[in-house]
Amino acid sequence: MPDISAAPDRSGGPLSDVRVLDMTRVIAGPLATQILGDLGADVIKVERPQGGDDVRQVGPPWMPPSGIAEQSTYFQSVNRNKRSIALSFETAEGQQLLHDIAREADVFVENFRPGTLARYGLGYEQLSAINPRLVYCSVSGFGQTGPYASRSGYDYLAQGMAGLMNVTGHPSSEAGGGPMRVGIPLVDIFAGMNAGLGILAALRHRDATGQGQHVDISLFDSGLASMLNPVSAWFNSHEAIGLTSNDHPSAAPYGVFPVDDGFIIIATFSDREFIRLAAALGHPEWIDDPKFARNAARVAHRAELKEVVADALKGRGKHEWVTLLNAATVSCGPLNTMADIEQDPHVGERGLIATMQHPTVGPIHAAASPLRLSASPVSYRIAPPLPGEHGDEILRDVLGLDEARIAELRRNGVVGDDGRMPA
Repeated sequence: MPDISAAPDRSGGPLSDVRVLDMTRVIAGPLATQILGDLGADVIKVERPQGGDDVRQVGPPWMPPSGIAEQSTYFQSVNRNKRSIALSFETAEGQQLLHDIAREADVFVENFRPGTLARYGLGYEQLSAINPRLVYCSVSGFGQTGPYASRSGYDYLAQGMAGLMNVTGHPSSEAGGGPMRVGIPLVDIFAGMNAGLGILAALRHRDATGQGQHVDISLFDSGLASMLNPVSAWFNSHEAIGLTSNDHPSAAPYGVFPVDDGFIIIATFSDREFIRLAAALGHPEWIDDPKFARNAARVAHRAELKEVVADALKGRGKHEWVTLLNAATVSCGPLNTMADIEQDPHVGERGLIATMQHPTVGPIHAAASPLRLSASPVSYRIAPPLPGEHGDEILRDVLGLDEARIAELRRNGVVGDDGRMPA
């Protein structure tokens, strides 16, 4: 097992000269800092001495027994490539330590309610006075301004308020119809990615001008920005794209179709692709049928088209149809389970599952970074840490504190014990 307690290798990666002070928890903020860590940044994750990051206790499922309090599999998905220190920012000594680290940092990321950290001397104005080059990123439910700024916000709430649930689900005319959330924290993910992008842009500006800035990212803004075609449809034509189940509102056939051993997705987004689909399914007469010849007509006759396509798919299974239709240059794929993805040859060849050695539970598996950089690739250097696992190392390496001072901070309850949480 590699020694992951050693100071990280900062020799490679496009952000290997960047230090990030990370005061985020749950999903959106930690995803942003994980992206920076994958790109080589030294990410110092600050956790509460009692309990650590909130998402450590969000389960089931849990990681295998490891001799510490419950560790969710959720936490492992957004916290690699980080060093953890358990530190009480409510204390004057803790605030001073964070000020000292901020002086040495390039980026500060937080996702508290607006105004919370300013009460502890850790707001943007306070830290930028200490370090004018600091890029300070705030991730919140509704942003730093506006009438909703003081509200707490979570992914589910943002999905509803930003309109995603208005286009997700079965129409109310169908059994079980009504709004439905996307089954993953999609708005958290968008916000985390937007935070990473905003931080990179701010670093570019800082490197050119020497000036840091405040990056303001919200779940609500990120959710609304993701609503590309529904937003454009309403604000430009006042046409509402409502609940369309598994159908595409503007293309057909485009959706889930049953086959003999399960389901496949067929996605035809142009007349050219429909011509290829019709030929592959053995129905070239569809090409000249006025109900199907053009995309607008196919959308208008969606139900009839779906029925005849489903009938043409009878007699073969997923693998056979996926092979046949892709050979005909028709966009088609299976509905995969996690078990299917684990065995998928494309996943293996692309290295889409990253494996790292955790100090107590052994191998940790997570989705790999989707970033592929030919000259400065991402790296996986540190497994998702135990709470406070690297506290002594950070205090020594970053602040130059000696063992006596570190021991004093522990006695005073400012810094928590490395790698241990109360059960």
